[in-house]
Amino acid sequence: MSILRVTTATTSWEDGEHDGRPTVVLAHGYGAHEGTLLGVARLLPDGVAWALLRAPLELAPGSHAWFPISTPGSPDPADVAPGVDAAHAWVTAHVPAPTTVLPVGFSQGGLVASQLLRTRPDRYAGAGLLGGFVLQGEVAGDAVLRRTRPPVFSGRGDADTVIAPHAVARTDTWLPEHTTATTASYPGLGHTISATEARDLARFVAGALL
Repeated sequence: MSILRVTTATTSWEDGEHDGRPTVVLAHGYGAHEGTLLGVARLLPDGVAWALLRAPLELAPGSHAWFPISTPGSPDPADVAPGVDAAHAWVTAHVPAPTTVLPVGFSQGGLVASQLLRTRPDRYAGAGLLGGFVLQGEVAGDAVLRRTRPPVFSGRGDADTVIAPHAVARTDTWLPEHTTATTASYPGLGHTISATEARDLARFVAGALL
């Protein structure tokens, strides 16, 4: 696969100059766009900057993806890597290296957020998974995470039938083995983000970054 690039992002800072605050980078789900997570970003606490990234694969106008869907819940790692690399390249270009960065993603974007942490644990302070999951297998930074146990938020609706059950089970096993996990289940919530979940994430971010 050719090199992918994030070419569009909405940020809380103006004029392209990062303002030095701890930063949450948000990755949307499959078939969506960066604007779908604007409501989540606006609930983040004062003192935290944020960036909404548009995934680099265009499926149709206004519909984007971080990687193609192959086996649900167990995508080919080779398909996942270019989108994760694109997100990291955007962070490298737009957020100064000393800045604390915490990636957050919904659904497919949750895998991107967790992969950023797993592949580059020295750069990312934790992660947030909203109806998301982690990739199968051992990843380069997993040994580091088992030692450092960074904070991770994982929330999902108990009526979410989109993410494959084996991927949910994998995630529920992986999190306590590698992170200091805050987990939440939301009764009756399907594959979406509720206001309650967004507020819970905001509280988690405040504790992790401020």
